[in-house]
Amino acid sequence: MNQITFNDKDLLVMKLLHYFITIKGYNPIILRGVNNEIWLENMEGPYNIIRINTGYIHNNEQFDFDMFKTKRIMDKIKFKTFSFSLNALSFFLDLGDNVDLKEGKNIDCIKVVNEEDVKNSNLVLESFPDLKDKLNYSEEGVELFSKITEDINRKNMKDMQESEEVFKEKTPYITYALIIINVLVFISMYIFGHGSEDIRTLYSFGALDKVSVVNYHEYYRLITSAFLHKGFLHLICNMYALYILGSEIESYFGKLKYLFIYFISALVGSLVSLVFISENTISAGASGAIFGLMGALLYFGYYYRAMLNNAITKQIVPLILLNLFIGFISSDINNFAHLGGLFGGLIASMIVGVKYKSGKSEKTNGIIVLLLFIAFLIYMIFFR
Repeated sequence: MNQITFNDKDLLVMKLLHYFITIKGYNPIILRGVNNEIWLENMEGPYNIIRINTGYIHNNEQFDFDMFKTKRIMDKIKFKTFSFSLNALSFFLDLGDNVDLKEGKNIDCIKVVNEEDVKNSNLVLESFPDLKDKLNYSEEGVELFSKITEDINRKNMKDMQESEEVFKEKTPYITYALIIINVLVFISMYIFGHGSEDIRTLYSFGALDKVSVVNYHEYYRLITSAFLHKGFLHLICNMYALYILGSEIESYFGKLKYLFIYFISALVGSLVSLVFISENTISAGASGAIFGLMGALLYFGYYYRAMLNNAITKQIVPLILLNLFIGFISSDINNFAHLGGLFGGLIASMIVGVKYKSGKSEKTNGIIVLLLFIAFLIYMIFFR
């Protein structure tokens, strides 16, 4: 019978992986063409990247090349994760005696000969103070390998089940209801008024008008204006966008959170509009709320960037930029509502949070930012 044995380096690698993956929430990064290295990422961790290098580095030139390669890979990760900066901690488990350990920009390094080097490293313990105790196991050899493997597989399975739950396709009843309400309001403007492009009809149905809100306190217009549309083409374009984006956001966030995001986006879009539009202008349309859904999708995509990276960089971001560009070159489009809605959607998403991902502090910060921003807009509208 063959006996499986593990050397000290293999055991240390397994212990480090167990700690960072199952306790600190790091996830493996799959990199093509990279050998003898393990990369882990956690954008909320004290180090965004943990790198374990088990390959033998025998001179300074090889070490310098390793650092250059590491920086190049981090730049690619930075682009894919929409991060302005990343920091990394590199463990070198087979570094030659003649190699001078040098740190790169945002890259801290530690030479590890044995487990005690990790336990006694101030650099490591400052960021991971519990690591020293967590490296102690009662199991040994194959038993330790089995425990670590089972724990990592269990954690990966839990992550997979959570992702499947979030991405599971759900019937978008709230989106259907919002579309129906918009269509019914549009038809009503022809039945009870003079059509959707008539200024008096738009005004009577609750279009956004600065004088009415500021002087006559008709605050309902901040929301009702989001259910009015000037013409059939305006309605069709917005309802198509609402169906595409709303179905996704309702599925990802849930119905109540989706409604909160939608109406906060509409509200903030209207408030930003009132800061900039003139007193002889009325505004109508669901575009502010729809741009808020784009903001929510961006926020959601940040947490699930591994799954949605291509969709974000090749579809969502270009779509937002294209719509903003069209708004800036068109005189009859309220781009301020678009920008306000986009920001409102981002902050509203921060408040409700992404399931299994967002923390309490992030939600609290979102509430503070939203209240301060609304207070600022109210000051600009009513007291400036």
